Amino acid sequence: MAEKGTISIHTENIFPIIKKFLYSDHEIFLRELVSNAVDASQKLKRLAQLGEYKGEMGDLIVDVKVDKEKKTITISDRGIGMTADEIKKYINQIAFSGATEFIEKYKDKGEDQQIIGHFGLGFYSAFMVAKLVEIHTLSHQEGAEPAVWVCDGNTEFEIKDGDKKERGTDIILHIADDSEEFLEEFRIQQILDKYSKFLAIPIRFGEKEQQEEDGEDKDGKKKWKTVKVDNIVNNTAPLWTKSPSDLTDEDYKAFYKELYPMAEDPLFWIHLNVDYPFNLTGILYFPKLKKDMEIQRNKIQLYSRQVFITDEVKDIVPDFLQLLHGVIDSPDIPLNVSRSYLQADGNVKKINGYITKKVADKLGELFKKDRDAYEQKWEDIGVFVKYGMISEEKFEEKAKDFTLVKNIDGKFFNIDEYKKQVEATQTNKDKNVVFLYTSNEDQQHGYIETAKKRSYDVLILDGPVDSHFINHIEQKYEGVTLKRVDSDVVDKLIDKDEKKESVLSDDDKTKVEEAYKKAINDDKNTITVEPMATDDMPVTITMPEFIRRMKDMQAAGGGGPMMFGDFPMTLSIAVNANHVYTKKILEAGSEEEQVELAKQAYDWAMLSQGMLSGKRLTDFINRSVELASK
Repeated sequence: MAEKGTISIHTENIFPIIKKFLYSDHEIFLRELVSNAVDASQKLKRLAQLGEYKGEMGDLIVDVKVDKEKKTITISDRGIGMTADEIKKYINQIAFSGATEFIEKYKDKGEDQQIIGHFGLGFYSAFMVAKLVEIHTLSHQEGAEPAVWVCDGNTEFEIKDGDKKERGTDIILHIADDSEEFLEEFRIQQILDKYSKFLAIPIRFGEKEQQEEDGEDKDGKKKWKTVKVDNIVNNTAPLWTKSPSDLTDEDYKAFYKELYPMAEDPLFWIHLNVDYPFNLTGILYFPKLKKDMEIQRNKIQLYSRQVFITDEVKDIVPDFLQLLHGVIDSPDIPLNVSRSYLQADGNVKKINGYITKKVADKLGELFKKDRDAYEQKWEDIGVFVKYGMISEEKFEEKAKDFTLVKNIDGKFFNIDEYKKQVEATQTNKDKNVVFLYTSNEDQQHGYIETAKKRSYDVLILDGPVDSHFINHIEQKYEGVTLKRVDSDVVDKLIDKDEKKESVLSDDDKTKVEEAYKKAINDDKNTITVEPMATDDMPVTITMPEFIRRMKDMQAAGGGGPMMFGDFPMTLSIAVNANHVYTKKILEAGSEEEQVELAKQAYDWAMLSQGMLSGKRLTDFINRSVELASK
């Protein structure tokens, strides 16, 4: 006897809302229906564990089948099934979730977190792609009668007696004309690979071919044959669900390859496992990222009880750790009703803070346990750590000890260690310790060598976040200032108030200055004639540290210069009053010759900064040849 009725909802227009707004991504209908089938199977296992189901369990595989001729997709399970009354309760009353009652009933018996339980609104995502939906079901309950539910996407439905012989549920979708892309097997396989890769019950989608050994030929060589086997699309026990004590390094690397088949082996990983004050499991991998890397986000996958949700985890994972790879699984992450995006919630902040702490603890442990090994990995992990120092205050508190800087001799120090290392030689007249750094060893080689003559140490800060990291060090470490090694003449970089005597009279200084002004012919630049060491260069070109830093930050992205427009290319030109070449300029026979010699020294300085090119470089070469010939 068939029964007709009306679905109990609060609006007559629920299906257009579901189709257009509630579920914007139509492919997730398969995620929802397969997840429901897995739920039903897990519920049966739970009842069997509790002794409330004593029947034969059998094979709990979930089947997905496509029939292009009939234009149907069928999702079948051998789970708990439903009676006609349960269909009315769980399917017809959209606002009610069957899992809510199931969990409530068994919550005192433990392990209720094993149940996903979204068999409610999730089921109705079927109407995004189907013009007609059938449910054929037989409950696990003893003496239950099979039932069929049919609905064409309006609010009217029909329930009638069914002929299903085996426990479980078949959902049959009659695909609408505008959704026939989902009748293509490759499309279904693609969706299953995306959302169902790690579901806890095996998902079968037809068959696949594989090679099997078939004896030997007459020469003793192995023969192979092609056989068809079940196409199981998922790994039911992914690594993050297992105990870290049961796993080897090879297990973690193999799982990484499963997630990212083309990637190099990770540097190391963190296995997350917490059950209070929220549930969270997962594995975060530190990939190899060189300093010239392209930053790739959206590599961390978010799951809810092994169902894939999204790879946009910006609220769950702190910004600086979005460069990591891996998986996070939590049933406590608040999702909107279609599970498409996160909703703001206190748990999200707690999870974010927990992940930050776990990463900091892991890095601190690696640093203390084997500093040499940690230093060898620094080229790859430095960008994570520095970015975290800059952007995450809680991380910065823990990271001070294991945030490293490297000098040009390849030695590593944390900031406190480095300050002690250089304070004896690099403290200026204002009692500030000056850290000298290079952002390009080759281009700034001459300046580095000049600093080394004074027994000064030089750091290498040439990474993608170093322009911001430099400012961070100055803000956090009192009495420390950083200067790029080519931002001033060496005696002014670390001004110790030590006066050098000039061998030039005031009149001679004026003559030299005039010669350089005519040679350079650019009013934007400042020219000074200063007493320096006789073995310093005859001319040193520098750009003030502030201007250099702003330009570096602009190049790295972010930072002030864009607010004010680009900075003009202002150069400071320091002429060495005590250099023998300056004396040579003064002794030149004519003003024209003085200007020519000044131009040559200026071009030497430009060349050392990599700033000589095109016609100016050609003129310099020709002039050099001519002067050498004289």
